[in-house]
Amino acid sequence: MKTVKVETLTHESFAPFGQFYTYDKPEGYALCGELHKFFPDRLVADCPTRVGYSPILVKKPEKMIITQQEYHTTTWEMIMPLNDDMILHVAPASAGTPVTDLAKAFLVPKHTIVKMNSAIWHLAPLPANVDELAALIILPECTYANDCTVVDLKEDEQFEIIK
Repeated sequence: MKTVKVETLTHESFAPFGQFYTYDKPEGYALCGELHKFFPDRLVADCPTRVGYSPILVKKPEKMIITQQEYHTTTWEMIMPLNDDMILHVAPASAGTPVTDLAKAFLVPKHTIVKMNSAIWHLAPLPANVDELAALIILPECTYANDCTVVDLKEDEQFEIIK
């Protein structure tokens, strides 16, 4: 079985898949008042519909073997781990055919929002340390019903994520 080693999340390494920003350690120019610093527009996303903010709980598997992936043809997706760091696996857009030979896995620090571009292969984030990850999923409303293709990977396409 193929293995994918978890990588440190950097702007350069994640650029082919999207963007990210660490919200509990804001950086850059801020609008400042007497008591506040406001860091505007750190991530942006276009959306013609309402946006849903949905919690997800993911149990830590004994082995991180990826047997399914999904993509959204026209929709971005954001994920933020709330109670632990998360492991996120992604692969490039590929017109509906999985390209697991190009899969990568990233260690995403707690309170960091990752924005994946449309058509990027992924699935649920995985807990890095805790028994159950709590994360926030941000998607245009009903994306899971209107723009979500889930694919069962063939045995030779499956891979194991290792730390």
